[in-house]
Amino acid sequence: MNIAFVTETYPPEANGAAMTAGRLVEGLVALRHRVQLVRPRQAESAAVSPFGALQEVAVPAMALPMYRGVQVGLASAGSLARLWSRRRPDLVHIVTEGPLGLAALRAAGRLRIPVSSGFHTNFHTYMRFYGLPWLGRAAVSYLRWFHNRTSATLVPTEQTRADLARLGFRNLAVVARGVDTRLYAPDKRRAELRARWGAGDGPVVLVVGRVAKEKNLALAVEAFQAMRREQPGARLVIVGDGPLRAELQARHPEIVFTGTLRGEELAAHYASADVFLFASLTETFGNVVLEAMASGLAVVAFDDAAAREHIRQGENGVMAPPTDPAAFVRAAVDLAREPARAERLRGEARNTTLSIGWPAVTSRFATLLQRVAEGHGADTHPSRRLHVVRASSLPS
Repeated sequence: MNIAFVTETYPPEANGAAMTAGRLVEGLVALRHRVQLVRPRQAESAAVSPFGALQEVAVPAMALPMYRGVQVGLASAGSLARLWSRRRPDLVHIVTEGPLGLAALRAAGRLRIPVSSGFHTNFHTYMRFYGLPWLGRAAVSYLRWFHNRTSATLVPTEQTRADLARLGFRNLAVVARGVDTRLYAPDKRRAELRARWGAGDGPVVLVVGRVAKEKNLALAVEAFQAMRREQPGARLVIVGDGPLRAELQARHPEIVFTGTLRGEELAAHYASADVFLFASLTETFGNVVLEAMASGLAVVAFDDAAAREHIRQGENGVMAPPTDPAAFVRAAVDLAREPARAERLRGEARNTTLSIGWPAVTSRFATLLQRVAEGHGADTHPSRRLHVVRASSLPS
Protein backbone atom coordinates (compact mmCIF):
# COMPACT_ATOMS: atom_id res chain seq x y z
CA MET A 1 0.00 0.00 0.00
CA ASN A 2 0.87 3.67 -0.30
CA ILE A 3 0.13 5.03 3.17
CA ALA A 4 0.15 8.67 4.26
CA PHE A 5 0.98 8.57 7.97
CA VAL A 6 0.15 11.87 9.68
CA THR A 7 1.35 12.63 13.20
CA GLU A 8 2.21 15.67 15.30
CA THR A 9 4.62 13.69 17.46
CA TYR A 10 7.42 11.36 16.37
CA PRO A 11 10.84 10.20 17.62
CA PRO A 12 13.14 11.54 18.94
CA GLU A 13 10.32 13.17 20.91
CA ALA A 14 9.92 11.19 24.12
CA ASN A 15 6.32 10.19 24.72
CA GLY A 16 4.25 7.07 24.22
CA ALA A 17 2.45 8.28 21.09
CA ALA A 18 5.74 9.27 19.42
CA MET A 19 7.40 5.96 20.27
CA THR A 20 4.40 3.98 19.03
CA ALA A 21 4.24 6.02 15.82
CA GLY A 22 7.92 5.33 15.17
CA ARG A 23 7.49 1.60 15.72
CA LEU A 24 4.42 1.41 13.48
CA VAL A 25 6.11 3.29 10.64
CA GLU A 26 9.19 1.07 10.83
CA GLY A 27 6.96 -1.99 10.90
CA LEU A 28 4.97 -0.88 7.84
CA VAL A 29 8.15 -0.29 5.87
CA ALA A 30 9.54 -3.64 6.98
CA LEU A 31 6.34 -5.19 5.57
CA ARG A 32 7.18 -3.46 2.23
CA HIS A 33 4.50 -0.79 2.35
CA ARG A 34 5.42 2.68 1.10
CA VAL A 35 4.96 5.33 3.78
CA GLN A 36 4.76 9.09 3.42
CA LEU A 37 5.38 10.49 6.91
CA VAL A 38 3.76 13.91 7.39
CA ARG A 39 4.86 15.56 10.63
CA PRO A 40 5.93 18.91 12.11
CA ARG A 41 9.49 20.06 11.57
CA GLN A 42 11.32 19.24 14.79
CA ALA A 43 13.66 21.57 16.64
CA GLU A 44 16.14 18.75 17.15
CA SER A 45 18.18 17.76 14.13
CA ALA A 46 17.37 14.07 13.96
CA ALA A 47 17.01 11.95 10.89
CA VAL A 48 14.01 9.69 10.52
CA SER A 49 14.47 5.96 10.01
CA PRO A 50 16.63 5.63 6.89
CA PHE A 51 14.31 3.37 4.87
CA GLY A 52 14.10 3.85 1.12
CA ALA A 53 10.34 3.37 1.18
CA LEU A 54 9.88 6.19 3.69
CA GLN A 55 9.30 9.73 2.44
CA GLU A 56 9.22 12.54 5.00
CA VAL A 57 7.13 15.67 4.54
CA ALA A 58 7.92 18.26 7.24
CA VAL A 59 5.42 21.05 7.95
CA PRO A 60 5.85 24.15 10.15
CA ALA A 61 5.47 23.59 13.88
CA MET A 62 4.20 25.62 16.82
CA ALA A 63 4.67 24.83 20.53
CA LEU A 64 1.57 24.89 22.71
CA PRO A 65 1.65 28.06 24.85
CA MET A 66 0.70 26.27 28.10
CA TYR A 67 2.80 23.18 27.41
CA ARG A 68 6.04 24.09 25.68
CA GLY A 69 7.16 20.48 25.40
CA VAL A 70 4.29 19.70 23.00
CA GLN A 71 4.07 21.07 19.47
CA VAL A 72 1.43 20.95 16.75
CA GLY A 73 1.77 20.97 12.99
CA LEU A 74 0.57 23.83 10.83
CA ALA A 75 -0.61 22.82 7.37
CA SER A 76 -3.74 23.66 5.41
CA ALA A 77 -6.12 21.11 4.03
CA GLY A 78 -5.45 22.63 0.62
CA SER A 79 -1.69 22.06 0.81
CA LEU A 80 -2.19 18.43 1.82
CA ALA A 81 -4.80 17.93 -0.91
CA ARG A 82 -2.31 19.22 -3.47
CA LEU A 83 0.37 16.93 -2.06
CA TRP A 84 -1.89 13.88 -2.26
CA SER A 85 -3.18 14.82 -5.70
CA ARG A 86 0.38 14.48 -6.97
CA ARG A 87 1.00 11.20 -5.13
CA ARG A 88 -2.33 9.72 -4.13
CA PRO A 89 -2.13 7.41 -1.12
CA ASP A 90 -4.31 4.34 -0.78
CA LEU A 91 -5.08 5.43 2.78
CA VAL A 92 -4.40 8.26 5.22
CA HIS A 93 -3.72 7.21 8.81
CA ILE A 94 -3.98 10.05 11.36
CA VAL A 95 -2.26 9.63 14.73
CA THR A 96 -3.08 12.97 16.38
CA GLU A 97 -6.18 15.16 16.43
CA GLY A 98 -4.43 18.56 16.41
CA PRO A 99 -4.37 21.13 13.58
CA LEU A 100 -2.29 18.88 11.32
CA GLY A 101 -4.57 15.91 11.90
CA LEU A 102 -7.65 18.03 11.23
CA ALA A 103 -6.15 19.36 7.98
CA ALA A 104 -5.37 15.78 6.92
CA LEU A 105 -8.93 14.67 7.70
CA ARG A 106 -10.37 17.47 5.56
CA ALA A 107 -7.91 16.95 2.70
CA ALA A 108 -8.59 13.23 2.56
CA GLY A 109 -12.32 13.95 2.58
CA ARG A 110 -11.98 16.28 -0.41
CA LEU A 111 -10.09 13.63 -2.37
CA ARG A 112 -12.23 10.73 -1.12
CA ILE A 113 -9.22 8.89 0.26
CA PRO A 114 -10.03 6.31 2.98
CA VAL A 115 -8.99 7.43 6.48
CA SER A 116 -8.13 5.56 9.66
CA SER A 117 -7.08 7.09 12.97
CA GLY A 118 -5.33 6.16 16.18
CA PHE A 119 -6.47 7.11 19.68
CA HIS A 120 -3.33 7.58 21.78
CA THR A 121 -4.04 10.24 24.39
CA ASN A 122 -6.95 10.86 26.76
CA PHE A 123 -6.80 14.63 26.35
CA HIS A 124 -10.32 14.98 27.74
CA THR A 125 -9.19 13.58 31.12
CA TYR A 126 -6.24 16.00 31.37
CA MET A 127 -8.41 19.08 31.78
CA ARG A 128 -9.32 18.50 35.42
CA PHE A 129 -5.62 18.65 36.32
CA TYR A 130 -5.42 22.18 34.88
CA GLY A 131 -8.60 23.51 36.49
CA LEU A 132 -10.60 23.32 33.25
CA PRO A 133 -13.18 20.53 33.76
CA TRP A 134 -15.66 22.21 31.41
CA LEU A 135 -13.08 21.95 28.63
CA GLY A 136 -13.03 18.18 29.13
CA ARG A 137 -16.60 17.94 27.88
CA ALA A 138 -15.73 20.04 24.85
CA ALA A 139 -12.68 17.85 24.21
CA VAL A 140 -14.83 14.69 24.24
CA SER A 141 -17.21 16.25 21.72
CA TYR A 142 -14.38 17.22 19.40
CA LEU A 143 -12.56 13.88 19.67
CA ARG A 144 -15.80 11.97 19.00
CA TRP A 145 -16.58 14.17 16.01
CA PHE A 146 -13.05 13.74 14.66
CA HIS A 147 -12.73 9.97 15.02
CA ASN A 148 -16.26 9.19 13.88
CA ARG A 149 -15.36 10.75 10.53
CA THR A 150 -12.73 8.06 9.97
CA SER A 151 -13.48 4.49 8.87
CA ALA A 152 -11.64 2.97 11.84
CA THR A 153 -10.21 4.23 15.12
CA LEU A 154 -7.47 1.97 16.45
CA VAL A 155 -7.07 1.80 20.23
CA PRO A 156 -4.51 -0.06 22.38
CA THR A 157 -6.73 -1.97 24.82
CA GLU A 158 -10.20 -3.43 25.16
CA GLN A 159 -10.67 -1.13 28.16
CA THR A 160 -10.13 1.95 25.97
CA ARG A 161 -12.41 0.52 23.29
CA ALA A 162 -15.21 0.02 25.83
CA ASP A 163 -14.69 3.47 27.39
CA LEU A 164 -14.83 5.21 24.02
CA ALA A 165 -17.82 3.17 22.85
CA ARG A 166 -19.74 4.38 25.92
CA LEU A 167 -18.90 7.94 24.85
CA GLY A 168 -20.34 7.38 21.38
CA PHE A 169 -17.18 6.60 19.40
CA ARG A 170 -17.78 4.19 16.48
CA ASN A 171 -15.72 1.82 14.32
CA LEU A 172 -13.26 0.93 17.07
CA ALA A 173 -10.67 -1.83 16.77
CA VAL A 174 -7.98 -2.98 19.20
CA VAL A 175 -4.32 -3.08 18.25
CA ALA A 176 -2.10 -3.86 21.23
CA ARG A 177 1.39 -2.53 21.97
CA GLY A 178 4.70 -4.33 21.97
CA VAL A 179 8.05 -3.85 23.68
CA ASP A 180 11.65 -4.15 22.48
CA THR A 181 13.08 -6.77 24.84
CA ARG A 182 16.53 -6.48 23.30
CA LEU A 183 16.77 -2.80 24.17
CA TYR A 184 14.97 -2.99 27.52
CA ALA A 185 16.69 -5.81 29.38
CA PRO A 186 18.12 -6.53 32.86
CA ASP A 187 21.63 -6.93 31.44
CA LYS A 188 21.74 -3.15 30.82
CA ARG A 189 22.15 -2.62 34.60
CA ARG A 190 25.11 -0.32 35.41
CA ALA A 191 26.83 -0.19 38.79
CA GLU A 192 28.23 3.27 38.05
CA LEU A 193 24.72 4.67 37.62
CA ARG A 194 23.62 3.31 40.97
CA ALA A 195 26.76 4.74 42.58
CA ARG A 196 25.99 8.14 41.03
CA TRP A 197 22.52 8.00 42.56
CA GLY A 198 23.94 7.16 45.98
CA ALA A 199 22.20 3.79 46.00
CA GLY A 200 23.40 1.46 48.71
CA ASP A 201 21.42 -1.34 50.30
CA GLY A 202 18.07 0.33 49.71
CA PRO A 203 16.04 0.00 46.52
CA VAL A 204 16.21 2.45 43.63
CA VAL A 205 12.67 3.55 42.75
CA LEU A 206 12.09 4.79 39.21
CA VAL A 207 9.47 6.99 37.53
CA VAL A 208 9.58 7.56 33.76
CA GLY A 209 7.34 9.94 31.82
CA ARG A 210 6.28 13.54 31.36
CA VAL A 211 6.76 15.57 34.51
CA ALA A 212 3.27 17.01 34.39
CA LYS A 213 0.19 17.22 36.60
CA GLU A 214 -1.79 14.60 34.70
CA LYS A 215 0.82 11.93 35.56
CA ASN A 216 -0.16 11.97 39.27
CA LEU A 217 3.45 12.38 40.36
CA ALA A 218 2.47 13.67 43.80
CA LEU A 219 1.19 10.19 44.62
CA ALA A 220 4.37 8.55 43.30
CA VAL A 221 6.46 10.84 45.52
CA GLU A 222 4.21 10.08 48.50
CA ALA A 223 4.64 6.34 47.90
CA PHE A 224 8.42 6.73 47.69
CA GLN A 225 8.57 8.69 50.92
CA ALA A 226 6.58 5.93 52.63
CA MET A 227 9.02 3.36 51.21
CA ARG A 228 11.95 5.38 52.52
CA ARG A 229 10.56 5.21 56.03
CA GLU A 230 10.93 1.44 55.73
CA GLN A 231 14.19 1.57 53.77
CA PRO A 232 16.09 4.78 54.61
CA GLY A 233 18.60 4.03 51.84
CA ALA A 234 15.95 4.10 49.10
CA ARG A 235 16.46 6.53 46.22
CA LEU A 236 13.95 7.99 43.75
CA VAL A 237 14.98 8.73 40.15
CA ILE A 238 12.60 10.58 37.81
CA VAL A 239 13.37 10.32 34.10
CA GLY A 240 11.58 12.85 31.93
CA ASP A 241 10.84 16.53 31.61
CA GLY A 242 7.81 18.77 31.63
CA PRO A 243 6.11 21.81 33.15
CA LEU A 244 6.13 20.44 36.71
CA ARG A 245 9.84 19.61 36.89
CA ALA A 246 11.16 22.91 38.28
CA GLU A 247 8.57 22.97 41.06
CA LEU A 248 9.17 19.34 42.05
CA GLN A 249 12.94 19.72 41.91
CA ALA A 250 12.86 22.74 44.20
CA ARG A 251 10.55 21.01 46.66
CA HIS A 252 12.36 17.65 46.66
CA PRO A 253 16.15 18.04 46.44
CA GLU A 254 16.49 14.40 47.51
CA ILE A 255 15.05 13.19 44.18
CA VAL A 256 17.33 12.60 41.18
CA PHE A 257 15.98 14.28 38.03
CA THR A 258 17.69 13.18 34.81
CA GLY A 259 15.66 14.99 32.18
CA THR A 260 14.63 13.22 28.98
CA LEU A 261 16.61 10.11 28.05
CA ARG A 262 16.42 7.86 25.01
CA GLY A 263 17.77 4.63 23.62
CA GLU A 264 20.55 2.83 25.45
CA GLU A 265 20.82 5.49 28.14
CA LEU A 266 17.13 5.17 28.96
CA ALA A 267 17.42 1.36 28.95
CA ALA A 268 20.34 1.55 31.39
CA HIS A 269 18.34 3.73 33.78
CA TYR A 270 15.45 1.29 33.73
CA ALA A 271 17.67 -1.73 34.33
CA SER A 272 19.67 -0.03 37.08
CA ALA A 273 16.55 0.52 39.22
CA ASP A 274 14.59 -2.01 41.28
CA VAL A 275 10.99 -0.79 41.61
CA PHE A 276 8.90 1.13 39.09
CA LEU A 277 6.08 3.40 40.25
CA PHE A 278 3.36 4.28 37.74
CA ALA A 279 0.69 6.39 39.40
CA SER A 280 -0.96 7.81 36.26
CA LEU A 281 -4.68 7.29 35.68
CA THR A 282 -4.95 9.18 32.39
CA GLU A 283 -3.32 6.67 30.03
CA THR A 284 -4.74 4.92 26.99
CA PHE A 285 -1.90 2.43 27.48
CA GLY A 286 1.36 3.44 29.18
CA ASN A 287 4.29 1.99 27.20
CA VAL A 288 6.62 2.65 30.12
CA VAL A 289 4.95 -0.18 32.07
CA LEU A 290 6.08 -2.73 29.49
CA GLU A 291 9.53 -1.14 29.26
CA ALA A 292 9.93 -1.40 33.03
CA MET A 293 8.75 -5.01 33.08
CA ALA A 294 11.10 -5.94 30.23
CA SER A 295 13.94 -4.33 32.19
CA GLY A 296 13.19 -6.58 35.15
CA LEU A 297 11.57 -4.12 37.55
CA ALA A 298 8.87 -4.77 40.14
CA VAL A 299 6.01 -2.56 38.94
CA VAL A 300 3.48 -0.85 41.18
CA ALA A 301 0.58 0.57 39.16
CA PHE A 302 -3.16 1.02 39.19
CA ASP A 303 -5.41 -1.67 37.70
CA ASP A 304 -5.71 0.30 34.49
CA ALA A 305 -4.45 0.47 30.89
CA ALA A 306 -1.20 -1.49 30.26
CA ALA A 307 -1.00 -2.77 33.83
CA ARG A 308 -4.48 -4.28 33.56
CA GLU A 309 -3.50 -5.96 30.29
CA HIS A 310 -0.19 -7.45 31.41
CA ILE A 311 0.18 -7.61 35.20
CA ARG A 312 -1.02 -10.67 37.08
CA GLN A 313 -1.60 -9.44 40.60
CA GLY A 314 1.17 -10.53 42.94
CA GLU A 315 2.86 -12.71 40.30
CA ASN A 316 4.67 -10.32 37.96
CA GLY A 317 3.73 -6.97 39.51
CA VAL A 318 1.35 -5.27 41.93
CA MET A 319 -1.79 -3.28 41.18
CA ALA A 320 -4.06 -1.07 43.28
CA PRO A 321 -7.71 -0.25 42.57
CA PRO A 322 -7.93 2.98 40.53
CA THR A 323 -10.12 4.57 43.22
CA ASP A 324 -7.74 3.77 46.10
CA PRO A 325 -4.51 5.84 46.15
CA ALA A 326 -3.79 4.63 49.70
CA ALA A 327 -3.64 1.07 48.35
CA PHE A 328 -1.06 2.21 45.80
CA VAL A 329 1.11 3.57 48.63
CA ARG A 330 0.66 0.38 50.68
CA ALA A 331 1.67 -1.77 47.70
CA ALA A 332 4.88 0.22 47.30
CA VAL A 333 5.65 0.00 51.03
CA ASP A 334 5.10 -3.77 51.00
CA LEU A 335 7.80 -4.14 48.34
CA ALA A 336 10.18 -2.05 50.45
CA ARG A 337 9.49 -4.35 53.42
CA GLU A 338 9.88 -7.55 51.38
CA PRO A 339 12.87 -7.25 49.04
CA ALA A 340 12.82 -11.01 48.34
CA ARG A 341 9.24 -10.70 47.04
CA ALA A 342 10.22 -7.72 44.90
CA GLU A 343 13.04 -9.80 43.44
CA ARG A 344 10.62 -12.58 42.46
CA LEU A 345 8.30 -10.07 40.79
CA ARG A 346 11.21 -8.65 38.83
CA GLY A 347 12.13 -11.99 37.28
CA GLU A 348 8.56 -12.85 36.37
CA ALA A 349 7.95 -9.37 34.90
CA ARG A 350 10.82 -9.91 32.48
CA ASN A 351 9.52 -13.36 31.52
CA THR A 352 6.08 -11.91 30.75
CA THR A 353 7.42 -9.47 28.17
CA LEU A 354 9.40 -12.05 26.22
CA SER A 355 6.18 -13.01 24.41
CA ILE A 356 5.12 -9.44 23.51
CA GLY A 357 6.81 -8.31 20.30
CA TRP A 358 6.30 -5.39 17.93
CA PRO A 359 6.29 -7.45 14.68
CA ALA A 360 2.94 -9.08 15.48
CA VAL A 361 1.52 -5.68 16.47
CA THR A 362 2.55 -4.01 13.22
CA SER A 363 1.27 -6.95 11.21
CA ARG A 364 -2.17 -6.57 12.84
CA PHE A 365 -2.00 -2.81 12.27
CA ALA A 366 -1.19 -3.25 8.57
CA THR A 367 -4.04 -5.74 8.16
CA LEU A 368 -6.54 -3.25 9.58
CA LEU A 369 -5.22 -0.47 7.33
CA GLN A 370 -5.62 -2.79 4.34
CA ARG A 371 -9.26 -3.40 5.29
CA VAL A 372 -9.91 0.34 5.49
CA ALA A 373 -8.15 0.99 2.17
CA GLU A 374 -10.34 -1.67 0.56
CA GLY A 375 -13.48 -0.07 1.99
CA HIS A 376 -14.25 -2.70 4.64
CA GLY A 377 -13.80 -0.48 7.73
CA ALA A 378 -12.59 -1.67 11.09
CA ASP A 379 -12.30 -5.35 11.94
CA THR A 380 -14.31 -5.15 15.15
CA HIS A 381 -15.59 -8.71 15.39
CA PRO A 382 -14.87 -9.84 18.97
CA SER A 383 -13.32 -13.14 17.91
CA ARG A 384 -10.83 -11.30 15.71
CA ARG A 385 -9.87 -8.61 18.19
CA LEU A 386 -6.24 -8.62 19.30
CA HIS A 387 -6.10 -7.87 23.02
CA VAL A 388 -2.62 -9.05 24.00
CA VAL A 389 -0.11 -9.89 21.32
CA ARG A 390 1.66 -13.19 21.82
CA ALA A 391 4.63 -13.32 19.49
CA SER A 392 7.25 -15.47 21.20
CA SER A 393 8.40 -16.82 17.85
CA LEU A 394 9.10 -13.33 16.50
CA PRO A 395 11.97 -10.97 17.35
CA SER A 396 10.99 -8.00 19.47
